Amino acid sequence: MAHQTMEEDLNILEMNTEPCNNSNAKCAKTAPPQAQNNLTSSTVTKKCPFLVTKVHRQMLRSFTANLKEVVFGTKLAVLFPAVPLAVVADFYSLGRPWIFALSLLGLTPLAERVSFLTEQIAYYTGPTVGGLLNATCGNATEMIISLLALHQNKVNVVKFSLLGSILSNLLLVLGSSLLCGGLANLRKEQIYDRKQTDVNSLVLLLGLLCHLLPLMFRYAIAGEYPSIATSTLQMSRASSIVMLLAYAGYIFFQLKTHRQFFDGQEEDENEEEKAVIGFWSAFTWLVGMTLIISLLSEYVVATIEAASDSWGISVSFISIILLPIVGNAAEHAGSIIFAFKNKLDISLGVAMGSATQISMFVVPLSVVVAWIMGIEMDLDFNLLETGCLALTIIVTAFTLQDGTSHYMKGMVLFLCYIIIAACFFVHKTPLINEA
Repeated sequence: MAHQTMEEDLNILEMNTEPCNNSNAKCAKTAPPQAQNNLTSSTVTKKCPFLVTKVHRQMLRSFTANLKEVVFGTKLAVLFPAVPLAVVADFYSLGRPWIFALSLLGLTPLAERVSFLTEQIAYYTGPTVGGLLNATCGNATEMIISLLALHQNKVNVVKFSLLGSILSNLLLVLGSSLLCGGLANLRKEQIYDRKQTDVNSLVLLLGLLCHLLPLMFRYAIAGEYPSIATSTLQMSRASSIVMLLAYAGYIFFQLKTHRQFFDGQEEDENEEEKAVIGFWSAFTWLVGMTLIISLLSEYVVATIEAASDSWGISVSFISIILLPIVGNAAEHAGSIIFAFKNKLDISLGVAMGSATQISMFVVPLSVVVAWIMGIEMDLDFNLLETGCLALTIIVTAFTLQDGTSHYMKGMVLFLCYIIIAACFFVHKTPLINEA
């Protein structure tokens, strides 16, 4: 049951409050209309202390209930102390690697709670607006990190983190979901609707083409034209605009014309659940947590090189593997839970939907924002990174082509992610093209 707003609480209290014990004064309810209009907050405080106390108790009760649902409603709540510790570490300059580690730990529960709050708001706004909110807030951590890294002209960090988010969703999140779901439902036939996966695979292949063309363009005419970098940048910007248009069409397709492809079991699941906090409470918590995510993301971007040097781990491994795992904590947990319940349509929608959002919305948006900021960011993610992306999309498309699932499919996807993680762990990629 959603909590009432402050105005509703005050109205109820004013209607139900009895006269004060003070014989010389009456409460607002018994006063004439003219006297009610002239009552100030201090008068109410003096003459009706019971009313004010009850309001304060109601506010405290509402805040406590919201705190219990938002902060302590997840098993990741044990990581929340890392948030103030990261701020303290930065304030006292305790060491940049420590700031990075604490910020990374603090981002994990915040990313999961942002997804939860977005779902709560969606109960009040309806499925259409709720879908748009999920599209924009579901990957809030990745978008904030990307924008902050662009502001500091760390283009490679942006590319690595966004690429890693796509790989994480398609291989780690989806692979572990199919693996756990298959092991938990060994004696059940696991089936899903191929229509949803076919649409997502098609859109991901379009995004892959837009990533491959700048790379092939650079290798095809390398050495022939001195302005190859300028041509690649211009083509990347044009491709980004096309990708954003394709994503807008994808959203319209998903929420309007062919919504039945994406609803599936989700409608039954939503019918069983109700909002646990009010709309404005959820909105306020969402804004607050987004601000905290921005602060911690700034710490992460500013200290990533120091953490890399201190730990002996390449920036590419941190950006492609560690950061996406933190940003995809909500998708990872939710997808596995639905797979355990043999609701693969929802698991596939979570994993592939998030990958599609990053590939077709966040990546081209970063290119356009960099263009506006005067920063040269293109869609050329280098040979190794683009090759990993291509093989990941192809393997995922082949894995989901028959409409059935078992734990072996999940194991293959999960092991593919382990191999790619090992590759970037041993590959020391220098941070080039950064001022």
